[in-house]
Amino acid sequence: MRLNKYFLFFFLLLCFSNIKLLAQETAYSDLGAGEIKKDWLIENHHYTAQIITKDNQIILDNGLLRRSFLIRPNLACIDYTNLTNGQQLLRSIEPEASIVINKTNYAIGGLKGQKEKAYLNLNWEKNLHANENDFYFTNYTITNIDSFVNYNPQTWIPAAYNTSVKKFKGKQLVLHFASKLPALKGFIVNVHYNIYDGLPLLCKWVTIQNGADAVVVDRVVNEVLGLVEEESAVVGKPEEMKKQHGIYIETNYAFNNSMRYDISDHTTHWDIDSSYTSQVNYNYQTPCLLKVYPDKAPGIELAPNEKFTSVRTFELLMDSYDRTRRGLMIKKMYRTIAPWVTQNPIFMHLVSKNDAEVKAAIDQCVATGFEAVILSFGSHLNMEDSSAQNINRWKALADYAHQKNILLGGYSLFSSRTISPQDDVIDAKTGKPGGAFFGNAPCFGSNWGLGYRDKIVDFFKQTKFDIWENDGPYPGDVCASTTHPGHKGLDDSQWKQMNIQKGLYQSLNSMGVYINAPDWYFLDGTHKIAVGYREVNFSLSREQQIILNRQNIIDGTKEKTPSMGWGFVPLTKYQGGGPEAVLEPLQDHIKDYQQLMVQYFGAGVQACYRGPRLYDTEITRNMVRSTIDWYKKYRTILNADIISLRRADGRDWDGWMHVDPSGTDKAFIMLFNPTLAPMTKTLTIPLYYTGMKGTATFMDDLGATKKYTLGVDHNIQITVTIPASGYKWMVIR
Repeated sequence: MRLNKYFLFFFLLLCFSNIKLLAQETAYSDLGAGEIKKDWLIENHHYTAQIITKDNQIILDNGLLRRSFLIRPNLACIDYTNLTNGQQLLRSIEPEASIVINKTNYAIGGLKGQKEKAYLNLNWEKNLHANENDFYFTNYTITNIDSFVNYNPQTWIPAAYNTSVKKFKGKQLVLHFASKLPALKGFIVNVHYNIYDGLPLLCKWVTIQNGADAVVVDRVVNEVLGLVEEESAVVGKPEEMKKQHGIYIETNYAFNNSMRYDISDHTTHWDIDSSYTSQVNYNYQTPCLLKVYPDKAPGIELAPNEKFTSVRTFELLMDSYDRTRRGLMIKKMYRTIAPWVTQNPIFMHLVSKNDAEVKAAIDQCVATGFEAVILSFGSHLNMEDSSAQNINRWKALADYAHQKNILLGGYSLFSSRTISPQDDVIDAKTGKPGGAFFGNAPCFGSNWGLGYRDKIVDFFKQTKFDIWENDGPYPGDVCASTTHPGHKGLDDSQWKQMNIQKGLYQSLNSMGVYINAPDWYFLDGTHKIAVGYREVNFSLSREQQIILNRQNIIDGTKEKTPSMGWGFVPLTKYQGGGPEAVLEPLQDHIKDYQQLMVQYFGAGVQACYRGPRLYDTEITRNMVRSTIDWYKKYRTILNADIISLRRADGRDWDGWMHVDPSGTDKAFIMLFNPTLAPMTKTLTIPLYYTGMKGTATFMDDLGATKKYTLGVDHNIQITVTIPASGYKWMVIR
């Protein structure tokens, strides 16, 4: 009898393990359909976007999400479901959007009559009615989607994201609305939705076609969602309560140099819903009404027949609290909607005093395998000098670089400086220059700002430069000037300046120019931002920098692809620090130099190697060349997304793993030993996101190969020895 009990126990345990394995392998089920689905992060080609019309409904569906609309008596969203986990996000009917025209608010679509706002019962449809003053639905159109940025990559990019092979796959739905009000005759509002193949993502924006009379657009709310609350609290303020975790919001209206989107965001608003009278919170303070609009963009004048386009809102439906998984989802979004960010050229940051030093740096790039020279701040480049002499000088150097298959780029500062009282941002409180994000700064809508834009475009057209490092880009300053030609006054100043900058970035993209910009403008055409670091830390010792850089890499790639961030290596003195902080003379610190190169390239993160040269001896050149050759050999997998294995703490091993389920190389592991003695460790390696099943073959940096059998949890255990103060790598196929 006792044996039978033990047998039953182990039988049940085995069954539970198999159920857990099944859940991990198949990942998700469309509740109600009974169809087992593949995990789209591993295999997503099964999920094709569709737009379906039936039974008084329009339905957006790609097998991963579903958003459904009633058409009559007015168009309204009645369903927003994450099909990967069955989560219904919607609890109430809200307008599709809203606009404030000449100080009057108008709803776009939507239905009235839902009395209970905690949930939406579709049997209540007969009780719903349209408001006669709201914009009403007229018709719809369906088209294929396309990129918002005309990108033309001239630098290295993974083959899958090259414009010659990359197609934006999905469907666009445009919902057309009009008004019955005489004051809005001829005024047309279009609500656009993009639904993409292969990921649970929608993009939504609003366009307005003005009628016969000039109007002032005071606000455009391009998304309104009555979402299920993340948590219920009897008491508590909105800022104290969690927001719905099942949806991630990002728009193309973010700034302020934070190196993270969530802190750069200026459009996402989690409001309360006082009409939701059955909520648990006594004061109706639950943050469950999502609205998307810019904080500081009122007072946009529209002339007769002029068109207005709102911000674009990307809505990624999340199926997990797990930070690694959520980060991989966001990175997959970037690779899909902004593939230009996957470009990742190998560049040095040259500090030059004359043209001969530029040519010498180009020659060193050829000798080592580097692909680009960027003239850093403090160099003798001035892109604002539009004289024929200056243009011809830099065109000749660009020609020299191109003859040797090297890209040439340069640095230009916009915002954190002052130009003149006539061109600087005007503080609304004082009526004088000041009050900007950087204290004093030029206005992009001033004569100087518009001239700066034109000079930059002209410089790249004439010189054929390849890379622009735009430091201090427009940081969202508002300007109270009423004489600047690029905006009317305070109200429209941010919106107009943002559009000036976006136009500049998009113009350069169409020319194939690669853009480094330390602010969050990825969705409008920039390619790279700082991975995330504190500049003064590069005045610390090389020993400290090595550890801190690995921490920065892990922290800065949780929601960014490796190609979206740059690091820093001070070959010469930067801001401060003594001889212990720099690598020059390079031959004397070749071990530290190689360590820094390996950990950056081993993460797929390009660093700014800032100084006058890449090598000083043949031994140094050979080290740099061999490191670059190693990186290029494994370049595709090293540019795949990173999973942290252990964050650096200077006391034990640390490392990360790249994963690419669609590649030949499924994973690449980098391990580091910060201690002064070799260390042997038995490590658990999670291989779920490689998509591998059954067995995995490891090859290490010494050429040794070994085959492992994956456990039921998709993990394996490996035993490795990491050299003292060194590293070890393995590729997995």
